[in-house]
Amino acid sequence: MKPFSCVISPLALWIIFLVFQSGVLAAETAENSCETCHLALGVENLTKPAENFKADIHAAKGFGCVSCHGGDPTIMGLEAMDKKKGYIGKPTGLQIIETCGKCHSDANFMRRYNPTLRVDQVAEYFTSVHGKRLKEQKDQKVATCASCHVAHSIRPPNDSRSSVHPLKVADTCGSCHANKAYMAPYKIPTDQVEKYKTSVHWQMMASKGDLSAPTCNDCHGNHGASPPGVSSVVNVCGQCHAVNSELFNKSAHSKIFVQMGIPGCAACHSNHAIVATSDAMLSTGDKSACAGCHPPTSSGEMLAAKMLGSIDRLKAETDKATVTLASAEHAGMEVSQPLFDLNEAKTALIKARAAIHSFDQATVEKEIEPGLKVSERAYARGVKALDELQFRRKGLAISALIILALVIGLVLKIREMERKPK
Repeated sequence: MKPFSCVISPLALWIIFLVFQSGVLAAETAENSCETCHLALGVENLTKPAENFKADIHAAKGFGCVSCHGGDPTIMGLEAMDKKKGYIGKPTGLQIIETCGKCHSDANFMRRYNPTLRVDQVAEYFTSVHGKRLKEQKDQKVATCASCHVAHSIRPPNDSRSSVHPLKVADTCGSCHANKAYMAPYKIPTDQVEKYKTSVHWQMMASKGDLSAPTCNDCHGNHGASPPGVSSVVNVCGQCHAVNSELFNKSAHSKIFVQMGIPGCAACHSNHAIVATSDAMLSTGDKSACAGCHPPTSSGEMLAAKMLGSIDRLKAETDKATVTLASAEHAGMEVSQPLFDLNEAKTALIKARAAIHSFDQATVEKEIEPGLKVSERAYARGVKALDELQFRRKGLAISALIILALVIGLVLKIREMERKPK
């Protein structure tokens, strides 16, 4: 009797491999039926979401299509999109909020993935202009989660490809707010993005790479987005400009502006088209921020002129000291300490420019005086260094003349001795 043989023919091995492989493919297809079908359709609006989703943060965390759209991914064909299986297809505005909030409002659930993310976004959203209109007026045109966090392409805000990356926020908000036809029913301006991109804030961010510079959501909020009220503008700007805000809140203008319905900082600096500030804003020229309310010879115009005069005086003294010290340094004199001390005068100038928000000459002068004293000392040290330089040059010239006279005398004496008979 022959022993039992365990040898399997090559043909049998190939058949087993094919059967195994087909089983794996069937399993993969069942688990990814949404992606498999949509990628195979060849219709852009159906295929592109499946392609984009591969790089979505949710896909990276292991979530699939059914997490948001419902349905049964284990079934191939239209049966997978049976409403009895929870399929909602393209969600409405309120369904989007509910779908996102299902995870993002659950603290225990979110802790497993990103404990730093807030879980009150939905509650905050319904305090916004967008949320109120959606909930109370059923306005389907207002922004929802998917309007800002582009569906199927959601990335963290620090990803430069994200629609909510600081450099992209203005364009994301502008996709609605800069669209005249879309915004026509709301009767609000649509030039905010255009103006913002002329502002010093945008220049700081786009040209100088300062991603901490403010963009739309820094002033209006993100999930709870609303226009700042007249009485809150100063507080909003004060998030960054704390000193200016504190001074303004203590000034007479603060209460008057609220009573007149004038929005604080925006009255002088505008809101979206905020340009870099200059001392000319205190002047009576076309760049004046005061002339719009204070006519010539008024007390307000005279106060602005006094504050500008004080600032110009400090600028002139600082510049004079800087030029004098620079000349001395270029000539090789040691003036590093007064040059360093002069930074205090430059700091005083910055403080004085901030102090104008108090609209009080005494407050401005309080910042100006220390700067003037530093500038005067620095200038005096520069003059002394230049005087010392002149003294050294004169001493050197006299020494050179004395040495030359001695050399000439010595030469003459030698010649005289050479002429004497030996």
